[in-house]
Amino acid sequence: MLTTEFVQLVLLFGSGSIFFLFVVLGIVLKVTTTPFPKIVRHRDEEYYKDPDTGDSRLFASLEDKPSLKLSVIVPAFDEEKRLPAMLDECIAYLEARSQKDEDFTYEVIIVSDGSRDRTVKVAMRYVNLYGSDSVRVLNLIENRGKGGAVRLGMLSSRGQFLLFADADGATKFADYEKLERSMMEMTGSDWKRDALAIGSRAHLEEEATAKRTIFRTILMHGFHFLVWTFAVKKIRDTQCGFKLVSRSAARKLFQVMHVERWAFDVELLFIAQSYNIPIAEVAVNWTEIEGSKLTPFWSWLQMGRDLMLIWFRYAIGAWQLRKEHSN
Repeated sequence: MLTTEFVQLVLLFGSGSIFFLFVVLGIVLKVTTTPFPKIVRHRDEEYYKDPDTGDSRLFASLEDKPSLKLSVIVPAFDEEKRLPAMLDECIAYLEARSQKDEDFTYEVIIVSDGSRDRTVKVAMRYVNLYGSDSVRVLNLIENRGKGGAVRLGMLSSRGQFLLFADADGATKFADYEKLERSMMEMTGSDWKRDALAIGSRAHLEEEATAKRTIFRTILMHGFHFLVWTFAVKKIRDTQCGFKLVSRSAARKLFQVMHVERWAFDVELLFIAQSYNIPIAEVAVNWTEIEGSKLTPFWSWLQMGRDLMLIWFRYAIGAWQLRKEHSN
């Protein structure tokens, strides 16, 4: 039978070993990572195709003053099958809105994230139909992950307000008006004011839980616990792919964001809260669409790892926020 002294010795040794490992990990991360991200962009990724002339034209920059009301960023990786339905609904709404309100101008930037299928060809059909002033394709040479695709789309946009929407069309695009109303309440239509209005499926949680397996429900609650513990405490749904950002907030957020894979939403909201940027969580209609790239176990395992690393890297100063953006 183990003595009390032996158990205490084991616990002490185990705690000391864990502490030592964290110290070593902290030193390694601080030495091998940069406090601010290096946004590397292939030269071809700086241009979009003008179908009228066949010329390549330079994308706008997020540092420019806005010249449109709304930019819609659609990250797409191998989405040739799901993309048309989403774009049909999205552009039909935007066209109808622009006809009713002459002050409402828009662009849709489809970011092909190193797609291996016909995603770019499908997207170019919409460019040919609506013109490159309304629809543009940003064709990334290599796959960067959803977060990397969203960031490069944001950095290439012209809108006063910027919305990123998933290519699967799971959120009904007409719900943009709900986000817009919340944004107006926070900014008064001033793009120079910081604000986020994010879609939320939290009101659908009870119904969704009833349809999930016990295993997926456990994974979901585990992920939510990690989000609450290590990153974002006041947002119920961090992962809904329907988020509206003011141009001023986008400049601050997407230029310091590091994570490019599934957990990028969490880092985005973590940074926003660190900057004291107002965030409104807005209930939206959502329907699960077949063909998701997210695999329940491995993707959530990766996200859980990234969540802890987000907290740890900012805590030890391996990643930093720009002080001039803090409030």
